Amino acid sequence: MAEQEKKPIKITETVLRDAHQSLIATRMTTEQMLPIIDKMDQVGYHAVECWGGATFDASLRFLKEDPWERLRKLRAGFKKTKLQMLFRGQNILGYNHYADDVVEYFVQKSIANGIDIIRIFDCLNDVRNLETAVRAANKENGHAQIALSYTLGDAYTLDYWKDMAKKIEGMGAKSLCIKDMAGLLTPYNATELVTALKESVSIPIDLHTHYTSGVASMTYMKAVEAGCDIIDTAISPLAMGTSQPATEVMAKTFEGTPYDPGFDQNLLAEIANHFAPMREEWLKTGRMSTKVLGVNIKTLMYQVPGGMLSNLVSQLDEMGASDRFQEVLEEVPRVRKDFGEPPLVTPSSQIVGTQAVLNVVTGERYKVVTKESKKLLSGQFGQTVKPFNKEVQKKCIGDTEAITCRPADLIKPQLKDIEEEMKQYKQQDEDVLSYALFPQVATEFFKYREAQQTKIDSTVASEENKTYPV
Repeated sequence: MAEQEKKPIKITETVLRDAHQSLIATRMTTEQMLPIIDKMDQVGYHAVECWGGATFDASLRFLKEDPWERLRKLRAGFKKTKLQMLFRGQNILGYNHYADDVVEYFVQKSIANGIDIIRIFDCLNDVRNLETAVRAANKENGHAQIALSYTLGDAYTLDYWKDMAKKIEGMGAKSLCIKDMAGLLTPYNATELVTALKESVSIPIDLHTHYTSGVASMTYMKAVEAGCDIIDTAISPLAMGTSQPATEVMAKTFEGTPYDPGFDQNLLAEIANHFAPMREEWLKTGRMSTKVLGVNIKTLMYQVPGGMLSNLVSQLDEMGASDRFQEVLEEVPRVRKDFGEPPLVTPSSQIVGTQAVLNVVTGERYKVVTKESKKLLSGQFGQTVKPFNKEVQKKCIGDTEAITCRPADLIKPQLKDIEEEMKQYKQQDEDVLSYALFPQVATEFFKYREAQQTKIDSTVASEENKTYPV
């Protein structure tokens, strides 16, 4: 038998973004990252995912850190490894659509500050919401990777995914990612999907999944055998559960095969040793919950990602209705169907989940409707793969006419006005973008930063008496 041609699997490490976003609500600080960067740089990763997603918001809101400064520090430390970020298409890193000029400027500044690969996705897989970001990344000589939000449903056939992949390649994406945010892709389905996509496009295929349902490592194995080029993993202290399969385990699995990535297990052990005490500390303080570390096969039944599960639990707790959890889980697929069967990923997962909670708790479906549900049903997030339930749409938005164009076509340029609005806080160009995405959170951060620099806290300063406590 002829020897199989070597095709080492490329591995993207997620510990500095998705792993801690999935397990500890994105609370890892820059100072916790920096000491291990030199070691991580020696591994031979395809890329390190270290920015974007929820890291930007969490840095400003909870850690009182400048996310741009974090990126610059990471870039200075990683001499030979590509840095990757997650980008929500026209939503950027926020939860609403922004004007094209804001999207373009954000991409430009992300690449200028050190990002090599931008993974761009849209929560509805509406390709119109990806175009501006892809065009901007290519203009700045960045690597635009478009992610397909993977989900299940009547509309999501192999032909649908193949058609989407062709559109993505045609848009100028340099690679394609299957973004399986809830761990829904099972091993043999992965073989089928990757094989079909490899036949449809010539750009590299990356598979990103989560361990939530317990099948992720096997899914990676079958995907790699089917021709998948890149897989996303997390170093073991922050792997498994709602995070990714462990880097060391996947590297070991392919050792001695044509897919061997050639990683040094001793080096990986040193990196794991850096994060292991943090894991212990987070478990001790409750920051890392054991609830997110196990396997939940119900994920495959209700298509609810790990983060969404914990959100539903806390919403019901606050309402004193935790005994109605099962009813809400059963309501989620019904709301999703009414809303055009969108993939459940930020922000559509939050919209569908919250609406399901309200439907159950109020005792009447769509008696109370969130403004986000109304926005989705009026087309303000884009086009869903299936039409909305007309009766539900009528009940929720009345006679409001739904838009059918690309939502951002209705948004005038915003950058100039934003810059004018926040000029008193501006210390760097990037501050304008922080403010554009999170005006209130960014303003609080700017005041904190100023207080640190001047040793004067403006929030407790008495302007009347001209007293400024340090």
